[in-house]
Amino acid sequence: MCFISFFFFFFFKMMNFFFMIYFIKKNMVFFLEGEVFSFNSMKIGMPILLDGKPFWFKKLEPKIPPPETYYKKSYMSPKLNLNPFIILVLLFVFPKILLITKPNMIKIFLGGKGLGLVSYCLEIYYQNIKPYKGGMLTALPNRMGEEKILKVMAGKKNYGKWNYIFFLNFKKKDYKKQIIGFLLIMAAMTKSAQFLFSSWLPAAMAAPTPVSALVHSSTLVTAGVYLLIRFNLMLIDMFFLKFLLLLSGLTMFMAGISANYEFDLKKIIALSTLSQLGLMMSILSMGMPDLAFFHLLTHAMFKALLFMCAGVVIHMMNDIQDIRYMGGISFYIPLTSLCLNISNLALCGLPFLAGFYSKDLILEMVSMSNLNLMIFFLYNFSTDLTMFYTIRLLFYLMINDYNLMVIYNLYDEDYIMVKSMFMLLFMSLVVGSLLSWMIFSYPYMIYLPMSLKMMVIYVMLFGLLMGYLISNMKIYSINKFLMTYNLSNFLCLMWFMPMLSTYGLNIYFLKIGQNLLKNVDMGWSELNSGQGMFCILKNYSVFYNFYQINNFKIYLFSFFFWMLIFYLLFMLLM
Repeated sequence: MCFISFFFFFFFKMMNFFFMIYFIKKNMVFFLEGEVFSFNSMKIGMPILLDGKPFWFKKLEPKIPPPETYYKKSYMSPKLNLNPFIILVLLFVFPKILLITKPNMIKIFLGGKGLGLVSYCLEIYYQNIKPYKGGMLTALPNRMGEEKILKVMAGKKNYGKWNYIFFLNFKKKDYKKQIIGFLLIMAAMTKSAQFLFSSWLPAAMAAPTPVSALVHSSTLVTAGVYLLIRFNLMLIDMFFLKFLLLLSGLTMFMAGISANYEFDLKKIIALSTLSQLGLMMSILSMGMPDLAFFHLLTHAMFKALLFMCAGVVIHMMNDIQDIRYMGGISFYIPLTSLCLNISNLALCGLPFLAGFYSKDLILEMVSMSNLNLMIFFLYNFSTDLTMFYTIRLLFYLMINDYNLMVIYNLYDEDYIMVKSMFMLLFMSLVVGSLLSWMIFSYPYMIYLPMSLKMMVIYVMLFGLLMGYLISNMKIYSINKFLMTYNLSNFLCLMWFMPMLSTYGLNIYFLKIGQNLLKNVDMGWSELNSGQGMFCILKNYSVFYNFYQINNFKIYLFSFFFWMLIFYLLFMLLM
């Protein structure tokens, strides 16, 4: 099954490569639509929109599943039911194609629904309580986003078409258009786990690591970003875009701080994904969808590689994910450590790696914009925090002393995994420069003073220093944090967002349901309906059975009883 799926993705990738080159060179856009049926002037069709963006998506994102299939062949080999797992991963491709090639709200809704359903099935693959909780926590916010898309469909019905390409022709001051724009922004925020809806992304790390590498680097979490890239943001009300800019900036800030307090290896990578999603959404809200799309593609490469390296490290540590138990792993798995270091440095934006070309361009465009000091601070401080938690992670894993509280699972590197990681390593090295030449047919003119030009370098050096200092803290340094325990707890738990947005809201409704079940379904309602009728009939049956068994005694007793009554009445009447 792994062999078949690899060649399926390889053939799909090569076909998209030739189509992509042809469409880019010709600068072509195809909009094809065939009507299926119509009612009340509403035409239901099957539209297809083909231009550069779907082909870039289908060209680069299928580069992740072929290495993933090789990786899963070794990573999931001790597990049972490997073929159903691979089939579920293959099912991810079709909802994604439906989402990116169909300019129709129905197809977008069905594509998002398919992605959510398959991701839920993959996240609960291990079938214990933690994946069940993570799967439900992922499913509920995504259902909220699909509910917003349903409302957008209801609003667009007034215009006679569900194709979002006709959204470009809305009037500037149309209040219906403003409502639709607000609903689209809310749907994208829930799908891409922005601030107030961020708690589901770290909880989804209970899934197997190959699922995390595919789903939470390039597939499910980018659905909201791609949705806003496709719509004309300039026709959405400016207040909503400023609102999105503020919340996405807070997402970057919150995720960076929480990653510095986290010790779970996969959750650190998940919080870095959340930070990069905030970066994409914020640059989208500033009216630069090309830059957001550029960073989306480059981020998918090195983040999938980062998850795959984390899976090898977790295997080596006997399924322990706490980075405090790790140290000196580069002596045992040098090739995996090489891939891990390069992907981490690409995440930081080290020059001439994939992340540098997009992140540096984004930060320089923010420096040129006329935004206030708060947004400028959020961007640069979030970049500093990215360097901070990345260097902290590298020191904990590679450079710090061995922690002998756990026994290493010493074995030679699995070269099936290494081959799959080296495929993505090559992409992480070359995809940034390749995309910068092919996506942007015209150069960005950036003119900045030396202080702002070097601001990114200063911020990265400061983050490097802080990451080094924080990684030197030992077990006896914990008493220094006791005075700020409440603050640390607040920052570590994502500003108490799981308690406020999911657990804190759901617990009241769950308690109401529990009380209704206890007091109504299993209380007076049960006693007055099925269970009560059963008890009454059972008691009558017992009484009738007793009457039938003692039939002669009862008749004899009743005869003497009524004779005594008649005798007493006769004596009274006389």
